[in-house]
Amino acid sequence: MQSKALQTNPAKEKQQQHRADTARPRHLLPGLALCCALALAAMLVRHASGIAALSPLATAMVLGIVLRNVRVPLAFAAPGITFSLRRVLRFAIVLLGFQLTLTQIATIGWHGIVVIVATLAASFVVIRKVGALLGVDKALSELIAAGTSVCGASAIVATNTVTRGSDEDVAYAIACVTVFGSISMLAFPPLAEQISLTPAEFGLWTGATIHEVAQVVGAAFQGGTEAGQTGTVAKLSRVILLAPLILTLGTLATRTRAGQDAGGSVPMPWFVLGFAAVVLVNSVLSIPAEITRQIATWTTFLLTMALAAMGLETDIAKLHLKGLRPLLLGAIGWIFISVFGLALILWLQMPGFAG
Repeated sequence: MQSKALQTNPAKEKQQQHRADTARPRHLLPGLALCCALALAAMLVRHASGIAALSPLATAMVLGIVLRNVRVPLAFAAPGITFSLRRVLRFAIVLLGFQLTLTQIATIGWHGIVVIVATLAASFVVIRKVGALLGVDKALSELIAAGTSVCGASAIVATNTVTRGSDEDVAYAIACVTVFGSISMLAFPPLAEQISLTPAEFGLWTGATIHEVAQVVGAAFQGGTEAGQTGTVAKLSRVILLAPLILTLGTLATRTRAGQDAGGSVPMPWFVLGFAAVVLVNSVLSIPAEITRQIATWTTFLLTMALAAMGLETDIAKLHLKGLRPLLLGAIGWIFISVFGLALILWLQMPGFAG
């Protein structure tokens, strides 16, 4: 069991959010500037390294953790950090909707949709169950499940708006999806050759099972253009399932709190409905490709700011106290989603998908 010191205090969280919402702009500026600087640094690291699959989100979080834990005074930046972690994050999730259309989802066919939905649902449920068996805290299990089954770091920070795990829970879960997603990115291409997957099957496998979008792209395009396009669309199709997942978790959490008379309820995640609405708008309107690319760049930047803020609020000492069982849970989840997704693809004998 997680100690009381490590649990999220809903009253404290509400108070922090209220301070962020009511703070004057000049009070927000130092924290926003700090998160912005860390986000820029993280994106420059990826650009300088030449490694396209290097996630700036994870890099920004690490930079934030370093600053927090070398005891740099951060009180002056607290309102802006909280604002980045709440409002900036939610706005970025809404903007994610511009990266997906219903037409794109249709191109992978009903076979692909079955694989994606079944793999996501089975992985989420199994990881939560295994987490309970291992004695991993429920909130942390839920975050690892979301990051593994949906879309990595973005899913973790979005899911935490209703799960309400600690900042250390979020950091640990992101570390898991970063490590195991990177292993998949390196291991899947040679494995696909050994088992003679077609480009479409390989692309679907990567898109339905690898954690981060960048990791999917890095793996899928090693199998050629068709595999890369299929993998990207499959992955983005998983992203849209983030909306119903968070709404479901929020409803269940509200009912649980009401049953336990815990005082207070989980807020309705309206930003998720905004995400779904943007997907619908993007499906109906013809938005120029250049504008879509610009929005995608800004979305990544805002998400990176939010992860920098998360790092700035993460205490390594508390992270260390969680032990290795959550890491084992992440490994089990990674193996399960990889094997289950591949088995389902082979069982359905997937036809070739249009790019």
